[in-house]
Amino acid sequence: MKGLELAEKYYETYGRPMIRSQFPEIADQTAAGLVGYGSECLGFDDEISTDHDYGPSFCIWLPREVYINHGKELQAAYDALPKEFMGFAGRVEEEQGKGRVGVLCLEDFYLEILGQDSVPETAAEWFAVSETALSTATDGMVFEDSCGKFTEIREGLLAYYPQEVWLKKLAESMARAAQAGQYNYARAMKRGERIAAELALTEFVKEAMQIVYLLNKKYAPFYKWMHRGMKELAVCSEIGDMLALLYQIPDPAAAWEGVSPTDYLYHLNTDDGRVLVIEAVCNVLVQTLHEMGLSDRQDNFLQNHVGAVLRRLTK
Repeated sequence: MKGLELAEKYYETYGRPMIRSQFPEIADQTAAGLVGYGSECLGFDDEISTDHDYGPSFCIWLPREVYINHGKELQAAYDALPKEFMGFAGRVEEEQGKGRVGVLCLEDFYLEILGQDSVPETAAEWFAVSETALSTATDGMVFEDSCGKFTEIREGLLAYYPQEVWLKKLAESMARAAQAGQYNYARAMKRGERIAAELALTEFVKEAMQIVYLLNKKYAPFYKWMHRGMKELAVCSEIGDMLALLYQIPDPAAAWEGVSPTDYLYHLNTDDGRVLVIEAVCNVLVQTLHEMGLSDRQDNFLQNHVGAVLRRLTK
């Protein structure tokens, strides 16, 4: 059973009745769900995930004043709930996994993840928050929110970046992808700098995925889940399979043997299958930029589309 489903059933069976029967005076000031760190909050958990920080559990968020006055008492009631549920053992937490479930101060929950306890208001505030943090703060499920404050912040974050921030982030990722994949990968291979080439390839993959998330207007999750999460995106999801090909191509070193410093300055080394995949990925991205009205340039070099995207700032 997925962690989110288990958490919701556990809350409905024990959490909600406990709150309403033992704490009726604050029941309308609580929110409950499972949001935050962990693969189960993304819905990506599997059997491997159950070896740590897994088991019947949920979060109860209280506004700070309510948390100060009732938090300890409510936490004691939460701790007294049955540990085993539907055949699943109680949650076993690693040291770094502590404090992710149970009774939490609503404002501190967002403050710990985002660095602030409210929705960013200015472009500078949005840029100061990592995309991983925004994904973490908006993943999972809210089972119930009688207070409404937790959901208000959550919905403000899910409304996504302001247009200015979105376009600038998109342009930055496009520039980094072009620099790493379409420029530095080939130069490193010509020099025989294999580690540099592999780093360039990895940087390209990371930025290509970042671009896809930005085009979908969805926050990219923690790096190890970025590729997995692409399967659920509506725009350019096929790029996930294309990027996977990069790691199935046999060692391309032979394609660069005997290459001189002046070779492949203005055309591609198509003997290297990785180069072909990189260009194919960029072609899909460019076509999508056209479809979204973000660029009208026809060449395949992502760097050349950066200016077109930034010009949309004034439109």
